[in-house]
Amino acid sequence: MTAQLIDGNALAKQVRAEVAQRAAALTARGHRPGLAVILVGDDPASQVYVKHKVNDCETSGVRSVLEKYDAALPEAELLARIAALNADPTIHGILVQMPLPKHIDPQKVIEAISPLKDVDGFHVQSAGALMVGRPGFLPCTPYGCMKLIATTGIALRGSNAVVIGRSNTVGKPMAQLLLQANATVTICHSGTPDIGLFTRQADVVVAAVGKRNVLTADMVKPGAVVIDVGMNRKDDGKLAGDVDFDGVSKVAGWITPVPGGVGPMTRAMLLVNTLEAAERFAQG
Repeated sequence: MTAQLIDGNALAKQVRAEVAQRAAALTARGHRPGLAVILVGDDPASQVYVKHKVNDCETSGVRSVLEKYDAALPEAELLARIAALNADPTIHGILVQMPLPKHIDPQKVIEAISPLKDVDGFHVQSAGALMVGRPGFLPCTPYGCMKLIATTGIALRGSNAVVIGRSNTVGKPMAQLLLQANATVTICHSGTPDIGLFTRQADVVVAAVGKRNVLTADMVKPGAVVIDVGMNRKDDGKLAGDVDFDGVSKVAGWITPVPGGVGPMTRAMLLVNTLEAAERFAQG
């Protein structure tokens, strides 16, 4: 393998340590950061994600409140619970784990969360702030990806960057963050006839479509930074990303593994957002 591994676990550990230090200082002033996590239903993957998030809080000095509900929970009751958490001064961040049961509208749930507590960065107000370059909560996965890219030392100003995927949670905000860093950004998606035409010119590629091997070695510029956001299950049950890791790692300059790359940093930036929400609340 020629590519250098971008260790998300190691970087996330550093971020958590920084959060713990700032959280301790804030707690000493009487404002312990608080995160409410809501889990509706019994989706196995969601249960694992929530467990990791709660554990991260415990090791970082952030108070976590986990609320579990049956999959049959009426939408109105969930919205009412969110409204109560919006009004709770001890809760600075609210996270509703996705996916939700089919009878609950996820967009309605996202918009019910106060923009002041939108630590996932999914609210339309957060998205609008990102679009126009105003302060606001950044979506945790793109935020974490930018931190991972920064560890490579590559200069984004003047670079060519390609984002594969156009979701509201990763693809679009990822492109915005790269654009703000003065990269020239191209978004590829299912309607792009030849993705390789663009990725072969890219200094940075972020793959975020949830499809295995969407990026292969012949599609990568030698020495490029490759960030793999994908999370897929192989036939043997093991995790795999969107990138053909074995092949691409022989061409790229830097690459994130799956697992151990973007995932830990997504959770770490959730802590950062929660801490910053608490700090803003403490400032009045």
